[in-house]
Amino acid sequence: MRAILRSMLYIPGNSPSMIQQAPVFGADSVLLDLEDAVALSEKDAARDLVAAFLKTLDFGGQVVTVRLNGADTPYFEDDLRAVIPCRPDAVRLPKCSSPQDVRSCDALMTELERKNGLEPGTVKLHAMIETARGLSNVQAIADCCPRVTALTLGGQDLTADMGVRKTREGTELFTARCLVALAARAAGIAAFDTVWSDVNDNEGLLEETRTVIGLGFTGKAAIHPGQVAWIHRAFIPEPGEVTKARRIVEAAEAAEARGKGVIAVDGKMVDAPIVTRARHTLEMARLAEEVL
Repeated sequence: MRAILRSMLYIPGNSPSMIQQAPVFGADSVLLDLEDAVALSEKDAARDLVAAFLKTLDFGGQVVTVRLNGADTPYFEDDLRAVIPCRPDAVRLPKCSSPQDVRSCDALMTELERKNGLEPGTVKLHAMIETARGLSNVQAIADCCPRVTALTLGGQDLTADMGVRKTREGTELFTARCLVALAARAAGIAAFDTVWSDVNDNEGLLEETRTVIGLGFTGKAAIHPGQVAWIHRAFIPEPGEVTKARRIVEAAEAAEARGKGVIAVDGKMVDAPIVTRARHTLEMARLAEEVL
């Protein structure tokens, strides 16, 4: 599984052509959607289709997540029973509003894993924060279960629940983004930002992605394959950052080889968190070669 997930591309669960092409779109991860992208009349067919692809398609190292229908729908348990035996990397729980929502989903997932010969916790869980109540409980949701490895912000549903208008500037989501990113960082898990809905405004997508990276998000969702490269571009560090990060890592490795725990770069003391950040910067620079 990839350690760094900058992009997660939504793919409708009822679109066999798009699912089949998933490995060539270049996203770090894909989300096979059984919820909003699928009409009620196609729920059963989409579930079967996604399960079949999970069993047979080589996703080329991409992390594969399945977005379930909500726990308050008649499709939720059938979704889990179909996809858990196929062992996706994760499932996404929409409209997660409380720790109990997570625990209930976790209990059923554990039952299904055991029934299908899988170690409990094999399939991870992403909690989707898209209600005011979920946002108010976000830290408790992030901390409540080891299976939770990511939080994701659902901007469209959250603004609807809040009774506010979704704007290009995104100021109405600023507080929510800060809370989700903070909770994820505190829990040591990933944080995915909401989608950029205008597929004709890639400059806006680039600007927004850079903004949410600055708030602490580790990745951003995409609704069109053409958005993936723009998201990745936002994660490219500046040349000066890369040069400094390389010096820090080289100095840390040299100090470690000499048995020293304290290093200085450019006359300033460098501690472990800074070295970790420098290594992350170098990894981002390496991944950037894909889009340069």
